Amino acid sequence: MPCPSRPRRGIPPETGRPHMKRWGLLLLRVTMGWLLVLWGIDKLQNVAHAQAVAETYYFGIGAHFVVQQIFGVLEIMLGAMVILGRHRRRLYPVMLFVLLFTAVGVWRSIIDPWGWFLDGSNALFYPSAIIAAGALLLWGMIDEDELALDTIMMPAGRTR
Repeated sequence: MPCPSRPRRGIPPETGRPHMKRWGLLLLRVTMGWLLVLWGIDKLQNVAHAQAVAETYYFGIGAHFVVQQIFGVLEIMLGAMVILGRHRRRLYPVMLFVLLFTAVGVWRSIIDPWGWFLDGSNALFYPSAIIAAGALLLWGMIDEDELALDTIMMPAGRTR
C-alpha cells in the first residue's frame, strides 16, 4: 500500500494547481486589462505624450489629437471588459492585436534590449513581448478562466 504522503510513481502530486490556474488566469486577465486602462487614460490625460509615441514608434499612425483621444476611450473600454471577463471571445483577439501592434512598434527593444546591435533599443520595452504572450495565453486558455463574468453568467446547462 502506497504511503499517503508520497505520490505514486508517474502520478504528479496534487499541489493545488486548479486553484493556481484559476487565480493565475484571473490575475493575468485583471493586470492585462488594467494595463489597457492605464494606456487609455494616458492617451486622454497626456495627449502630447501619446502623439509623441505614435510619431516615434508607429510612423505617425494615429498621431492626431482627436484620434488619440478616441483610441484612449476605446482602450479604457477594452481594458474594463477584459478585467471583468465580458465578451472575451470577441475582445481577446482585439486585445491581442493591440498588444502585438505595440510589440511590433518596439521590435528593436525585443530583439536587442541593450542596443548592442540595433539603435533605438530600450530594455524597458522588452516586456512588450511578455505582455503579448500573456494576451495569447489568455485567449488560448479562454475556456479555463472560471472566474470571468462570461463563465459565471453562463446559463445552466450551456457548455462553453
